[in-house]
Amino acid sequence: MLIAAFEGWNDAGEAATTAIRFLKDRWHHEDFATIDPEDFYDFTTTRPLVTIDDESVREVVWPGNVFSAVTHPERSLDLIVLDGVEPQLRWRTYCDQVIDIARAYGVRLVLTLGALLADVAHTRPVSVFGTAYDDQVIEALDLEPSRYEGPTGIVGVLHSACRAADINSASLWAAVPTYVSGAPSPKGALALVERTTQMLDLPVSTTELTIAATSYERQVSELVADDEDTLAYVRRLEEQYDRNEHSVGSADDLVEEVERFLRDQ
Repeated sequence: MLIAAFEGWNDAGEAATTAIRFLKDRWHHEDFATIDPEDFYDFTTTRPLVTIDDESVREVVWPGNVFSAVTHPERSLDLIVLDGVEPQLRWRTYCDQVIDIARAYGVRLVLTLGALLADVAHTRPVSVFGTAYDDQVIEALDLEPSRYEGPTGIVGVLHSACRAADINSASLWAAVPTYVSGAPSPKGALALVERTTQMLDLPVSTTELTIAATSYERQVSELVADDEDTLAYVRRLEEQYDRNEHSVGSADDLVEEVERFLRDQ
């Protein structure tokens, strides 16, 4: 299996990339390949960074797309993890390189992680929506069929490439509150980690991420309390969640949020 997440358009609150890096840190992994960024980025938009090490040596760090090999210590399951940055150029060629890796190592399923901005309350559990194209994958992983039409990001293009290559694929999306769009969301990352590990039956300790999520919720609550309009808005979202928590229509509501987010972007 290949699990991928990308910085940028598909990563509200940095939830997806935080989740995939958390999983890499918890599992034994070894980096084995990268995608050369030269052909895929407008460096005036996604700028490289300059760093200085302990010996005062300057280094330019380019946008990274790193493939890591993972062997879970408690399961006989090999994984490939792609920690990437959404490119600006040559998306089809970029996806061809990901597909080449998938074919070379016999990947049977590509799973992407994403996060979107939605009308949800930070005080309630994070909604995670899973989708796929293939009926067997949908049934096996308890997902929803993808019916989205409209603008897409590298995640959507990669899934199209997987379908053309006869590789099964699925996607998980976490909903992040619109009113804290600029803040990293460890709570969203935690929800993605929990759903991913549950789906793969790969246990992982999430204590550190749970503590960060609790701190995030407390800090956002303190900020919201200082603004009456935002506080009233959050309370309406809480009431809406509480009404729909056990309703059949709540999944459809999240699908609509996903589609609205993608079109608005």
